[in-house]
Amino acid sequence: MRTSKDTEMVREQYTTTTPGTSLERPKNEYVYKIGIYGWRKRCLYLFVLLLLIILVVNFSLTIWILKVMWFSPTGMGHLRVTKEGLRLEGESEFLFPLYAKEIHSRVDSSLLLQSTHNVTVNARNSNGEVTGRLNVGPKMVEFHGQQFQINSKDGKPLFTVDENEVVIGTDKLRVTGPEGALFEHSVETPLVKAEAFKQLRLESPTRSLSMDAPRGINIKAQAGNIEALSQMDIKLHSSDGVLLLDAETVRLPKLPEGTRGGSGVSQGLYEICVCPDGKLYLSVAGVGSTCQEYSRVCQ
Repeated sequence: MRTSKDTEMVREQYTTTTPGTSLERPKNEYVYKIGIYGWRKRCLYLFVLLLLIILVVNFSLTIWILKVMWFSPTGMGHLRVTKEGLRLEGESEFLFPLYAKEIHSRVDSSLLLQSTHNVTVNARNSNGEVTGRLNVGPKMVEFHGQQFQINSKDGKPLFTVDENEVVIGTDKLRVTGPEGALFEHSVETPLVKAEAFKQLRLESPTRSLSMDAPRGINIKAQAGNIEALSQMDIKLHSSDGVLLLDAETVRLPKLPEGTRGGSGVSQGLYEICVCPDGKLYLSVAGVGSTCQEYSRVCQ
């Protein structure tokens, strides 16, 4: 198949083989230029050069970031990716909230959470609502939740607090403060005991002190005295039973004594009388004893 170029070459041969003739060669009416010339070519080269510069800069920045951030096949910097999760070596700083299922330290070191303001740990439910919050501040440690509990290493509850009560699960509660323990309301306990060679003191500075027990109250001092001091009256009351004073000698050293006076003058004094069954009652004092063995009080 012949092309237009081949046709022009054959035509040119025919025109030059005949001597003595003057024939004008045909002129090309249409000339097509293939390629990019002029300012377009310069702009293209400039654009390609700019792309090469951007590529080199991006590649250099990528290498610099990888080197600065300590990227490696196992992690980034102090962060290591293991089968058990993420492992951080050294000190780490988090600028935004951290969500994790479990956080624990290495075997040979402790876990330290430090902040210039507060350290807050939140527990949320499936709806995103906060169900428990622990806030450690510069002046106070706050806990918000339904129940606060401290367990021993074997899982035994040691201290439990909720809206209704406070439970101490240890065998002994020891208060070492010089002022002791202050209770604004009632205290329920099976035993109140002082340390060895220390005094036990139950005191109510401005109000009364009441001790109630359904099966009796036992006050015992193995190596000392028992003193009951009151600004006003001391009442020993047993709703169903007797009051037993079991001692070799019962003394009332400050009991006032009357003087001999006229007959029938009591001087505002009373005599303590004892019934055969051990009941005590008061009788108006006289010159002689006014206690009667078969008094109406003793019947």
